[in-house]
Amino acid sequence: MRSEHSVPDPAATSVRIGPLKRRHLRSVMRIEQQVYPRPWTLGVFHGELALKRERVYLSAKVGSQLVGYAGAMVVDDDIHITNIAVDPQWHRHKIGTRLLATITRQGIARGARNLTLEVRVSNVGAQELYRRFGMSPAGMRRRYYENSEDAIVMWVNDVHLPEYEERLQRLMDAVPGSTTYESLIVPGPAGKRPS
Repeated sequence: MRSEHSVPDPAATSVRIGPLKRRHLRSVMRIEQQVYPRPWTLGVFHGELALKRERVYLSAKVGSQLVGYAGAMVVDDDIHITNIAVDPQWHRHKIGTRLLATITRQGIARGARNLTLEVRVSNVGAQELYRRFGMSPAGMRRRYYENSEDAIVMWVNDVHLPEYEERLQRLMDAVPGSTTYESLIVPGPAGKRPS
């Protein structure tokens, strides 16, 4: 376990976003164990990564360390976030914002027009993040998590429009430190790659 002192100030953080690969799964499982009461199994991740046409999985790395990941399925006009997790020692570094903006752009590049996900009723911090992305509660799934905690279904439409890209760019412009992209085409305003 690293010490608190090895995590840089958010303004000095350089994050690399790229495709999540099988070789990252040991680090993914470490984070899963820390952040979820019932983590996905290694087998579930292997199955998800095999569905390349329907799924998008991203990693966030600082140096050689995986600090977060996100996954989504693209079905018809929708990109549905399946998971997004950040190593607890890297909270408050806007890793989740970087991952969500990038995975949304990847979904849009695959034809998505709407963004949706479920979030625990108790996870107020995540709900606030999703609201910054324009998402609003659209329903409830009773006893969705561990057959005990309810999930709020959140949704935003028309993510393919230029106005939504402007929102994504404003969110990314407010992120401290730097973000680079590895083996991804990440459209930004007027097709430019964001820095």
